[in-house]
Amino acid sequence: MPADRNKYILAIDLGTSALKAALVTVDGEVAATESVPMNVTLFPGGGAEQDPDEWWRGVVRAAQSLLHRNAGLAGEVVAVSSSAQWSGTVAVDRDGHHLMPAIIWMDSRGEPYIQRITGGPLAIAGYGVTKLWRWVRLTGGAPAHSGKDPLAHILYIQHERPEIYARAYKFLEPKDYLNLRLTGQFAASYDSIALHWVTDNRDISKVVYHEGLLKLAGIEREKLPDLKRATDILGPVRPEVARELGLGNNVPVVVGTPDVHSAAIGAGAVRHFEPQLYIGSSSFLVCHVPYKKTDLFHNMASLPSPIPNRYLLVNEQESAGVCLTFLRDNLFFPQDELASGPRPPNAYQLFDRIAERVPAGSDKVIFTPWLYGERTPVEDRTVRSGFFNQSLQTTRAHLVRAVLEGVAYNSRWLLGCVENFTGRSMNAINMIGGGANSNLWCQIHADVLGRTIRQVKDPVLANARGAGFLAAAALGYLTFDDIPSRLEIANTYEPDPDHHKIYDELFREFVNIYRRNRGIYARLNKG
Repeated sequence: MPADRNKYILAIDLGTSALKAALVTVDGEVAATESVPMNVTLFPGGGAEQDPDEWWRGVVRAAQSLLHRNAGLAGEVVAVSSSAQWSGTVAVDRDGHHLMPAIIWMDSRGEPYIQRITGGPLAIAGYGVTKLWRWVRLTGGAPAHSGKDPLAHILYIQHERPEIYARAYKFLEPKDYLNLRLTGQFAASYDSIALHWVTDNRDISKVVYHEGLLKLAGIEREKLPDLKRATDILGPVRPEVARELGLGNNVPVVVGTPDVHSAAIGAGAVRHFEPQLYIGSSSFLVCHVPYKKTDLFHNMASLPSPIPNRYLLVNEQESAGVCLTFLRDNLFFPQDELASGPRPPNAYQLFDRIAERVPAGSDKVIFTPWLYGERTPVEDRTVRSGFFNQSLQTTRAHLVRAVLEGVAYNSRWLLGCVENFTGRSMNAINMIGGGANSNLWCQIHADVLGRTIRQVKDPVLANARGAGFLAAAALGYLTFDDIPSRLEIANTYEPDPDHHKIYDELFREFVNIYRRNRGIYARLNKG
């Protein structure tokens, strides 16, 4: 079916800090967007939750506003496609009502229960050998010891909230919960279910639950949703929901994919070994690969992709853009008795202007971005953030630039692991996410990584664009191989050799800071 720019996908992108709705043409152009902020509740001991009702209110508010402002296009919407933060858990009853707040990807309260099921008398990297062999052989990976996977969330509920576990009909990923609200159907995709570590992923065309892995995890199969491909049609939008949102009748809902996967598609990284770097609240550096493979020591694996018959190399760094948010809210513009006025709406642009005053390397001030522990390239929930090597000459400008550089150092650390995994150099990297709106941050990444950075146009819309591309491919308007030609690159950044030499030295010390201090972090944050 030829592309028709007069047909649209209603793309929903549920992030941690905001929900976006977008009208995306079936040719991949984002025609209009609407955004609604989201709240996160953090608890001592590693808890992180959000309200699923707030998610849904955000969907309704964003879609209504979007379709009202573009009333002539509502009748041209040919599908709804949702993407959402990955590695979250919503417990719902038979009627689809959530039984407690959603446990999101930041939550580590299930860590002790993961330790119980993964250990053994003969262990490698903390995993019992026979258990590890089974997980890696079947799934491609293994449950993260940090306790931040959905499996850990479910085990936490099972042990700490047994009344909720008993009442739960299904445990759903955030994307799959939105689809339930849209269609009334309980389902997961091959890719969204992967971090439960209970599926056999060896036949990428037909992922199924594995009885032995379910038994090992201690979870009943009936509490998990049926599995479908990301490109399948789940069903039509329920009539009452269509009326509420402002859609026509019988608009199909594509099963869709989580944010890591939709970002790769929206960045044009759909062919094998084409890398994509996402800098949002968190960060990841991913690419498609033609094989199932695991790097247990750096917490990376190739898992089912939403693109049929392909694997996606998956990893995730916990704190990236959130480091700037922390800087804004706690050091520069706090909203407390010391605050000097309202927080400026352009704080991040101000940060860029301030950071440009300082030379590359921030006069050797180093920031470590581990505000909420880390997943990759090291899995360590106790590691923490800090500024190192400050002096009386250190200014606020140094601190801002050091934050930008510290996130890039972590990306470089991960890049080495990704290149070892794939056996090839990533010479040009497509960069997306809110962080890619910063020309300075793109150039810093090019200089730190020593790689060409390609800034995708409208980088903050990559997830929504990816959700739109996925639906367009599912409906036959285009193929996945068509996507790179539909993508526009706004700017290209080449490494500055002089800056790269400076960053080489500082990167080595960045890694040394972790290695020499991880024992201190473990002792301070073991609770």
